[in-house]
Amino acid sequence: MAKTGKKYLASAKLVDREKRYEVGEAIALLKKTSFEKFDSSVQLSLNLNVDPRHADQQIRGAVVLPHGTGRSQKVLVVTQGPKEKEALDAGADYVGNKEILEKVKGGWFDFDVIVATPDMMGELGKLGKILGPKGLMPNPKTGTVTMDVAKAVKDIKKGKVEYRVDKEGNISVLFGRVSFTEEQLAENLVTLMDLIRKARPAAVKGHYMKNVVISSTMGPGIKITHE
Repeated sequence: MAKTGKKYLASAKLVDREKRYEVGEAIALLKKTSFEKFDSSVQLSLNLNVDPRHADQQIRGAVVLPHGTGRSQKVLVVTQGPKEKEALDAGADYVGNKEILEKVKGGWFDFDVIVATPDMMGELGKLGKILGPKGLMPNPKTGTVTMDVAKAVKDIKKGKVEYRVDKEGNISVLFGRVSFTEEQLAENLVTLMDLIRKARPAAVKGHYMKNVVISSTMGPGIKITHE
């Protein structure tokens, strides 16, 4: 732990905690301060001036990043009839209906995302207490409740990420890996930032984005300019 601590402190010294860096400068610094031996994930963290208790301020959505996330996600599609073959052909890892939901009810979670057709949402709703806390319940806003299961699966496999504000007004979302080029990370980051910026509720007065930080898995946070 001490060795890791020394590396972190050395990296942290390279970052001016009071400064808000331009995107290009921040990403170059992030790559420079990432000391992990593995290919670290890169995360965007925002603190927004919103009150999620109001429905119009519950910022939530999904986007296919230009360069993906560098992470492979296992997709479970809950559907029936011809849509099952459609999902398998599109690359879904698991496909099923009531019987596969029984497996989930029994504690099986060998997947990262659930896509469902609308006709199966009644059955999924019965597992709300299990899926909800894990963030696995499909939602039309993120494109995971749809009749076009093929597109949903392909988008997730290409690098689709979901974002959702928590009760404190924070959003955290993965947008790549340290091994990505600076240009790839910048494009992914700008795509995310633009989308979240456009979701600004009309009720918000003053600054919308209070704080925006990027970081690698174990590296120091780097503030970036916004608005």
